[in-house]
Parts: sequence; C-alpha cells; structure tokens
Amino acid sequence: MDLKACREIAWNGIWKQNTGIVQILGLCPILAISTNVVNAVSLGLATILVMALSNLTIAALRNFIPYEIRIPVFILIIAALVTVVDLSFNAWLHELYLVLGIFIPLIVTNCIVLARVEAFAAKNEPIGSTIDGIAMGIGLTLVLAVLGAIREVVGSGTLFSGIEMIFPSAQGIALFGDDYPGFLVAVLPPGAFITLGFLIAGRNWLEARKQVRSRLQPPAPANDAAEPA
Repeated sequence: MDLKACREIAWNGIWKQNTGIVQILGLCPILAISTNVVNAVSLGLATILVMALSNLTIAALRNFIPYEIRIPVFILIIAALVTVVDLSFNAWLHELYLVLGIFIPLIVTNCIVLARVEAFAAKNEPIGSTIDGIAMGIGLTLVLAVLGAIREVVGSGTLFSGIEMIFPSAQGIALFGDDYPGFLVAVLPPGAFITLGFLIAGRNWLEARKQVRSRLQPPAPANDAAEPA
C-alpha cells in the first residue's frame, strides 16, 4: 500500500466519514461518557485500540472465515479484544475503570467497531485495515475530546478534571475559580445532544464553504499546445 492510499484512508476516518459527526454512530458512549475530557479521551483511546486490533485480526483471517458465520466470528474476536482492554484498565487504571464502568465492555456492541470490520477489514489487507481502524478511532476520540471539553468547561468551569486517576501528580484546572456556579444542562444528556448538534452543524458548514470556494475558483489554465517541430 502506497503513502497516498494510507493518507486517503486516514483522512476518510478522521474527517470525511467521521463516525461521530458524519455517520452518527455510537451515540450511547459519545453522549454518556463525554461529561469531561479525561473520561471521553480514555474511552476513545480504548476504542482506538480495539478497532485497530480487531481490524488487523479480521483482515488477516478474512480468507479463513466462512461468509455465512462471519458476523458471530467478528463479534467473538471483538469481544476477546475488549475483554483484554477491560482487564487491563481494571489492573492498571482501576479508578478510571470504575468511572468508565460498563462503557468499556459495551465496546463489543458498539456499531462503530462492527461496521468497520464488516465494511473494510473483511475486504482489505491487514495494513490498510489497521490504518482504517486507527483513523476511525482517532476521529471518534477527537469528537469525544471536543465534546467533553465544551461540556466540562461550560458545565463545571474546569478542564482535565480527574486527570489524577491517570497521572497521580497532575491536577485538573479550575478555569473560573471556585465560585463558578456551573451550568447543569451542559453536563446532562440534553447538553450532550445540543453540543453534538453544534459540532455536526460546524462540520457541515465547513464542508459547504469548501464546496462554494471550489466552485468559485477559476479553472486551471490548459496546457499550451506543443510547438511544431
């Protein structure tokens, strides 16, 4: 696979077909766990790991998996990888594991993972499939990070709250001081829907603006005709 193809796959996963603001998949974890940056990014990183490994594994085994039972086999492989990630969080990041709770095991049923396995990994070679899984995971993580940052800043007036669960020597930032009353709607599910709606609208606006600019841009001049000998 050449560098151009790798870039196209990465750009497709991060922006063109972003799972959070284009395909609108996996809304349950996106809306439920994005109350702050630390929780959102932690779940995003776990999803990246699962998507990369599941795409790699299934792409490598795609010729040995019978078509009729592919979905149960895909789910079995994803479940095994999620179990490894779940136990790893429990062993090394126990406090964060308790906060994320059921959402790590629920990666098994996340339609983002199964959709990419079925649509891409089962039809392509391992390297491209791994890049696709990482790119799709990064796209989701970026949406989670932005959503979590907005909700945390507006709702609680803090940033990186809970970072001590990962780095014990670090502390979250109180942006507006201890007297900030907070904005409850931002940390509740309605705030998640509203904020996600703004992110989707912003992405659509950027794409519409890009299309307008491309239409207004003058065509490239034609190559000069070759001079006669």
